Amino acid sequence: MSAEGPAVTGGAVLKRTMTRQRGRLIASSALFCVHQFCEAMVPVAIGVIIGRAVETGDLRAMVISLVALAALFVVLSYAYRFGARIIVVAIQREAHAMRVEVAGRVLHPRGVRTDLVSGELLTVSTSDAEKTSWILDVVARTAAAVTATVVCAVALLVVDIPLGVAVLVATPLIMYLLHRVAPLLTVRATEQQARVAAVSGMATDLVSGVRPLRGIGAEGAASARFAASSRSALDATLAMARANSVYQGVSTTISALLAAGVAGMAGWFALEGRISIGELIAVVGLSQFIIEPLTTMSRLPGIAAVVRGSADRLAMVLGAEHALPDSGSTVPTTTDIAVKGVSYRSLAGMDLSAAPGEVLGIVPLRAQDGEALARILSGQVSVDDYDGIVAVGGIPVRDLDLAGLRRSVLVEPHLTDLFAGSLRSNITARADDGRDLDPYLAASATSDVVALHDDGLEHVITDRGASLSGGQRQRVALARALAAAPPVLVLHDPTTAVDAVTEHSVAAGIRDVRHGGGHPHTTGSNTTGSNTTGSYTTRLNTTILITTSPALLAVTDRVVVVDDGRVVTEGTHRQLADGDRRYAEVVLR
Repeated sequence: MSAEGPAVTGGAVLKRTMTRQRGRLIASSALFCVHQFCEAMVPVAIGVIIGRAVETGDLRAMVISLVALAALFVVLSYAYRFGARIIVVAIQREAHAMRVEVAGRVLHPRGVRTDLVSGELLTVSTSDAEKTSWILDVVARTAAAVTATVVCAVALLVVDIPLGVAVLVATPLIMYLLHRVAPLLTVRATEQQARVAAVSGMATDLVSGVRPLRGIGAEGAASARFAASSRSALDATLAMARANSVYQGVSTTISALLAAGVAGMAGWFALEGRISIGELIAVVGLSQFIIEPLTTMSRLPGIAAVVRGSADRLAMVLGAEHALPDSGSTVPTTTDIAVKGVSYRSLAGMDLSAAPGEVLGIVPLRAQDGEALARILSGQVSVDDYDGIVAVGGIPVRDLDLAGLRRSVLVEPHLTDLFAGSLRSNITARADDGRDLDPYLAASATSDVVALHDDGLEHVITDRGASLSGGQRQRVALARALAAAPPVLVLHDPTTAVDAVTEHSVAAGIRDVRHGGGHPHTTGSNTTGSNTTGSYTTRLNTTILITTSPALLAVTDRVVVVDDGRVVTEGTHRQLADGDRRYAEVVLR
C-alpha cells in the first residue's frame, strides 16, 4: 500500500488481509462449519437413537446408531483440529507479513511522516499487526456460528415449526441489537489502544534518555508525566473493560434466555403430546448447544471492535506520506559539503562549507544548533521543511539520488543505538565485506572493549547495547561509523562518555584512519586522492566533527563556531582558543 495512492483505511487493511489469506480462510471456515454442523447434529442423533433404538429395544438399530454417532464425533474432532491448525497458520503468516510491511514502511529510505514516536510505532508493528490478523479468526468463527444456528433452527423446524421459527426470528433480532452497540466498542477500543501505545512510546523514550534526565535533574518531572499518561491509559482500559463486560454479560443473558425459552416450549409440547420423548431430548440438547454459537456471535463484535481499532492504527502508518520527496538521479562525485542560507529549527540562515579532504570542526555554543545541523546533514529532513540549500559535491540534495547520497554521507548521531548480536555484526552493519577491522577498532579504542571478552568480536551484546557501559557503546558505534568508510562522515559528540586519555587516542585515531595521519591545519594534505597507511587505504575523505571536545577539535584543519543558528567565527583550534574568550570558555573546560 502506498501513501501516494488512494487513502489507506482500516477497512482496506482488513479486506486485503482476508484476500491475501483467502485460500486458508476458506479452508478453515469450511472445516469449522463442518465441525459446528456435526456438533449440532449430536443432540439430534441422540434423540433419534432414543426414539428408534432405546424405545423400541432394537439391538441392530442401537449398534448402527452408536457407530454412526462415533463416526460423527470423529468427523467433528478432525474438522476442528485441521480447521484450527489452518487458521492459526493464516493468522501467524498474516501478522508476520504486516509486521514486515510496517517495518519496511518505517525503515524506507524516504522515511514516513507520522506523529507516532518510536515506541508507538513498535506497538503498531507488533501488537496491532497481530490483532488485525484476528479478523481471519473472526470471519471463520462467524461462519461456523451462523452454520450452527441455521442447522439448529432447521432441526427445530423439522421437530416443530414454532420452535424453529422462534430461533429464526430471535437470532437476527439479537444480532441486530448487538451490531448497533459494536461501533461504541470500536471507538473505546481505538482510544484505549492509542493511549497504551502512547505510554509505551513514552516509556521507550524515558528509558533511552534516563542518563540525560539524571544529568539535568528532570527525573521527577519525567516520572510525573509518565504517571499521568499511564493513568490515562489505565482509565481508557478500564472503560473499555467495563463496556465489554456489560456487553458480554447482556449478550450471554439474552442467548441463555432464548435457549431456556426454546427448551420450555419443547417441554410444554411434550406434555401435550405434540412431540415424542426422543424429539424432546433432541430439542433440549439443541437448546443447550445453541448457547455456544449465539455466545460466539455475541462476543465477536467486541473482538471485531479491537480488530478494527488496530487496523485503523496500521492504516495510519501504511497510509502515511513519505517524509522525504522523490529523489533525483545524480550521484555526488566529490566530497565537499555546502550549507547555504539554511533555516531549520534553531538554525537561522546558516552558511558553512567543508572542502574535500578537510577535517572540519563545528562548535555549537547552543546544543540545539548542533542537533539541528546534524539532522540537516543527515538527509533525513525533507527539503520542504527547511529554507536554503544543502549541497554535496556541488549538487543540491534535492537533485541527488537518495541511495547514492546515503552511501556518500554518513551522519553518526550523538544518541545512537546498537543491536542485539555480536560486536562484529554491529561494527560491520554497513561494511560486512570481510575487510580487516583492526584499524577501525584501534582508531575508536574499541579494541579495548573487544579484549575484555574471551570470545572477542563474537561476544554477544543485548538490545541497544544495554550490556555495555555508555563509553563502550560510544566506541562500538564509532567503530561502526569508521568501518563504513563513507566519503563524508559527520560525527556528533562521539566521545562524551569516554575518559580524557581515551578521547585523545580516539581523536588521533579518527584523523589517522580517515585521512592517513598528517598534521592538522594543513588543508589539502590528502589532495593526491589516496594515502596508504598500514593495511588500509584512505581516500579523499571529508570529516565533520560537531563537538566541543578540545581533543577532537585539536585534530581538525578548521573550526567554525555556531551561535544563534549561524556561523559567528572560524579559525584553527589554537587560534580560537587563544583569541576567542567565549570559545575558550566552552571548549577549554
